[in-house]
Amino acid sequence: MKILNAMPPYTLFGVENDYKNAKVVVLPIPYDSTTTYKSGARDGPHAIIDASRNMEFYSEELDGDVTELGICTLDELFPSVNSPEETVNMIEKEVSQILDDGKIPLCIGGDHTIAVGPIRAVAKRNKDFSVIHFDAHSDARDTYAGSKYCHACIMARAREVCGSCISVGVRSIDADSAKKVGKEIIYRKDMHDMTLKQVIDDIVKRTREKVYITIDVDVLDPSEMPSTGTPEPDGLRYYELTSILKGILSKKKLLGLDFTELSPPVGNNLTAPNFLVAKLIYTVLGYAYYNK
Repeated sequence: MKILNAMPPYTLFGVENDYKNAKVVVLPIPYDSTTTYKSGARDGPHAIIDASRNMEFYSEELDGDVTELGICTLDELFPSVNSPEETVNMIEKEVSQILDDGKIPLCIGGDHTIAVGPIRAVAKRNKDFSVIHFDAHSDARDTYAGSKYCHACIMARAREVCGSCISVGVRSIDADSAKKVGKEIIYRKDMHDMTLKQVIDDIVKRTREKVYITIDVDVLDPSEMPSTGTPEPDGLRYYELTSILKGILSKKKLLGLDFTELSPPVGNNLTAPNFLVAKLIYTVLGYAYYNK
């Protein structure tokens, strides 16, 4: 017997899973073993999915329901307790299957280390693409705390497999990274003197037709996104971020994406950050795939 008045399924946006007909496949990854300041990002996927099940799904901007794309949410990936590298390899294997099935992978973390897996999977199937990285931090160290598989190193790993990478919104970087990859960064300090159109045009000009997008939510200002492990002042506003993403995705083909570093509030009823990320995911999927 089916309960008549039941809650939506425990899936992203509460939609019924139908892997065969899905365009987008969601892989939740509750992992934060390489967090170096405030932990809690392992609870991000659950918080985002829970918030998403309580959203209104009609988009007044797109005049439609983005969930009609076909979105299937897989079970949460159980990370390795052995090593970060093993977890990355597990994620790459899962995303590889999604790609081979002709689906778009959407990974929800978890700390930013999880992005290495899908980027590698995409790189093995696409020789000509760009990684667009939204983050307060450059994440360009080769190693951090003795590991190559750390949230501070994900762009170093990305550059090993992708020859076209750009970071946007950065306002925290070490001196060595600034020398090595500074030309591949649009710093937040410079964005203040640019219009949104200029930012979009710059990103579009410097990237290839196909893109993978990785978003650390700390790219946003702490006034709008306080629930993250390594917040930095003077971040992007939600409207700025979505406007930039809209401009990029009007001109590029999105191969996959991930959202990371939400560390949900504990011990109170503050849910706004969880809803923000859920709405951000919905909005980006709409810009990339709805009515196209």
